[in-house]
Amino acid sequence: MGACISSFAQNKSINSVEGAAKMIKFFPNPASSNINFELQRGYDQSYSLILFNFMGKKMEEFAPGSQIINLPLNSFYRGIYIFQLRDKKGNIIESGKFQVVK
Repeated sequence: MGACISSFAQNKSINSVEGAAKMIKFFPNPASSNINFELQRGYDQSYSLILFNFMGKKMEEFAPGSQIINLPLNSFYRGIYIFQLRDKKGNIIESGKFQVVK
């Protein structure tokens, strides 16, 4: 009797949609002093960008008035942070993570 071995390496994340265009780009990653969030064409100005530390505490919230947000990382400690782009109803449009190195 042989053992059935399966690999989960090729399973897609629930949140990823194959071929879907990203609404937001961020750079540099990892970041040390500043990070930029660039919203792609077609974003709704009612969206909000929310940043959380890895423990889930809200760090910042922005209502993007322009296509590029430059965020100084003075008040951020070294570590992993999560961002969420949400619509006006609070639904998550896109999320991701970035690293701060100091």
